[in-house]
Amino acid sequence: MSVPAQSAETSLLSDQARAEIDAWVAKYPPDQKQSAVMAALRIAQDEHGGWLSNKVMDAVADYLEMPRIAVYEVATFYSMYDLEPAGRHKICVCNSVSCMLGGSEEAIAYLEARLGIKAGQTTADRRYTLKKVECLGACIDAPMCRVEHTYHAKLTPERIDAMLQELEQSDGQ
Repeated sequence: MSVPAQSAETSLLSDQARAEIDAWVAKYPPDQKQSAVMAALRIAQDEHGGWLSNKVMDAVADYLEMPRIAVYEVATFYSMYDLEPAGRHKICVCNSVSCMLGGSEEAIAYLEARLGIKAGQTTADRRYTLKKVECLGACIDAPMCRVEHTYHAKLTPERIDAMLQELEQSDGQ
């Protein structure tokens, strides 16, 4: 597999990030490396403080040798990518049909009241970002949310309080 030329933009991706992206690229035919764009965006977002600036998206596009607009289209379509700085903890509450029927709107309202923000916002201390997202693939546990890579199931006010307390403890507070 040929390695893309190092441009000013691709230098925003560390050697480790490029190696991870290359592992994804290797899963596709050589002429379809752009198929790794979703994984590449996730890797780049994780490496750059949990969000994607235009320069970081440009780096991904250049590295995958694809049009920048195509990367922007992916990043703006999927809710797992953030185009603005996010809080230390992203609380992504599923609001698809199963979760909505299970009470996700109530869970979102409870989180908004507890955190003092609306869905789509970040707390002033940059600790939490609250997002409504589409299906997280855990309908049996509705309503549910994901914080970082951990799923929290069957949300109730008590479970939300326990989750927030756990996050506070992990922050050392």
